[in-house]
Amino acid sequence: MLARIAKLVSTQFVWLVLITAVEAADPGVAIPASSALSDQKPGSILVYNFYSSNFNNQGREDTRISITNTNSAAGLAGTAFVHLFFLDGATCGPANAFLCLTPNQTASFLMSDIDPGTRGYIIAVAVDPATGCPVSFNFLIGDAYLKLATGHTANLAAEAFAALYTGVLPSCNSADLSATLLFDDTVYNRAPRVLAASSLPSQNLVDGNSTFLIVNSIGGDLATAAASIGSLFGYLFDDVENAFSFTINGVGCQLLRNLATEPPRTTPPFNRVIPAGHTGWMKLFVPPPNNGPAILGAVINANSLPNGIINCGRNLHHLTLAPSATLIIPVLPPVC
Repeated sequence: MLARIAKLVSTQFVWLVLITAVEAADPGVAIPASSALSDQKPGSILVYNFYSSNFNNQGREDTRISITNTNSAAGLAGTAFVHLFFLDGATCGPANAFLCLTPNQTASFLMSDIDPGTRGYIIAVAVDPATGCPVSFNFLIGDAYLKLATGHTANLAAEAFAALYTGVLPSCNSADLSATLLFDDTVYNRAPRVLAASSLPSQNLVDGNSTFLIVNSIGGDLATAAASIGSLFGYLFDDVENAFSFTINGVGCQLLRNLATEPPRTTPPFNRVIPAGHTGWMKLFVPPPNNGPAILGAVINANSLPNGIINCGRNLHHLTLAPSATLIIPVLPPVC
C-alpha cells in the first residue's frame, strides 16, 4: 500500500528571464486553531467521512482522495508527515499507510488502487518524522470526491481537528507503541455529540429521491479496530415543526443506511412525516448515559427523475460537542 501512494511531481516551467519569486503573505486573519472543528479550516487531523470503490467497475464506483499541505515554510519545517488509517465500515478493521507532502504540495489517489472493494472512512493524523508521535501541524486540508453505482455522487470536504499544543504531543515519546488523542479543547478540538441533517427530501417514489445517511465513530484503538457506534437516538422533524423520535442500532463503526429503503422507524412512518413534495430534517446522537464514541457523518442524495433535483452530498452539521473523546493510534515512524 505504501508504494501505491506515490509522491506527485509538479511540472516546472523554465523562464528565459530569471525572476526571484517571493510568495506574499496570505491576506486576512488566519482561522484560530481554537475554533471548532470544521470542513472549512486546516488541521492536524482530518476525517474523510466516506469512501467506496468497485474494483471490477471503477468507472461506476470509485473515490478520489486528495490531501493538501498548505504550509509554505521551506524544508523539513514545512513538510507534512501523515499517518493514514483506512477504516473498513463493515468490520471496523484498520489498514494504514504514510504519506509525506512537501510545502504547498497536493497528493491525490483513487481508492480502487489503495483499498479496492471496501466502503469506509479515513482518519489522517500529522506525525513526527522521526518517532511517529502525533504533532501539531495545522496545515492539512482535503476532499473526497465519490461516485457510487447507485447514482450517488458527492464532494465531501475532510473535517479538520486542529492541535492546541505545540510541537510533539506531550504524552508521546519514541518508546511508546501507541498515543492517545484527546478531543477536549486542550489537546485537539472537541468532537461532535449531536449531528443534524438539514433539508431531508421526501423518499417517496414520486419524488425519486434516495438518500444515504452515514455516521462514523471517532473512537477506539486503531491498532485493532475503531469503536462501535452502538445505538443512536434521534428525532425526525417535518416542515411544520413536529418531532418524531426513533432509534437506530449501529452494528459497527460506520452506519450506512439508505433512507429510501431502510428509513428509521417512526410513528407515523418516514414517508408520512415527510410526504412527497416536502422536506424535513433530522438530528441524532448517542444517548446518555452511554459514554459512546464521538460521531461524524454525511448525507448523499441521488434523484432518479429525468428533471429531478441535483444529486448532492454534504457533511452533517454539528449541533453540540462532547466534553471529551479519545482515539488511540499506533505509533510508527513514517515510511515515505
